[in-house]
Amino acid sequence: MLPEEVDTINRLTKIPISSLNLDAISVVTNIYRVAQGLRNKMEQEVLSQYGLSWTAFSMLYDLWIWESIETKKLAESAGVSKATISNITKTLEKKELCFRKTDNRDRRITYVSLTNKGKHVMEDLYPKFHSGEVQIVLGLSVDEQKNLSRALRKVIMDNNF
Repeated sequence: MLPEEVDTINRLTKIPISSLNLDAISVVTNIYRVAQGLRNKMEQEVLSQYGLSWTAFSMLYDLWIWESIETKKLAESAGVSKATISNITKTLEKKELCFRKTDNRDRRITYVSLTNKGKHVMEDLYPKFHSGEVQIVLGLSVDEQKNLSRALRKVIMDNNF
């Protein structure tokens, strides 16, 4: 166990240590630390050059893949509220990276689409982002990467994340 994990356990002094699942604590703590570290690294080293937050990038990535997507689905994909998607969309519209359109049949439904400028930004940005992804897992063998990916997918599926 890492010293941080031991510190976490030591802080839980009011709970009998025998009642704790130390492996679960270790896994979840490390997933959290990796997620936060990954997000910070990518925002600082790649996304800041484009004036993008992690969530804005996530939105642009989904739009780049799907071209047009309903705001509700964008929110689900990014793990944020529709209000957050609306605010980020306004910012991205000001940068001319995306635009909104209302469904002709149901005006309550709004779609967000990528502009040509947005496509060009993603075509320039994504190779740099991917390079960061590769750097992050450089210390793992291909088999370790596959096993970790499989295990994380299982956690995602088992918890409907």
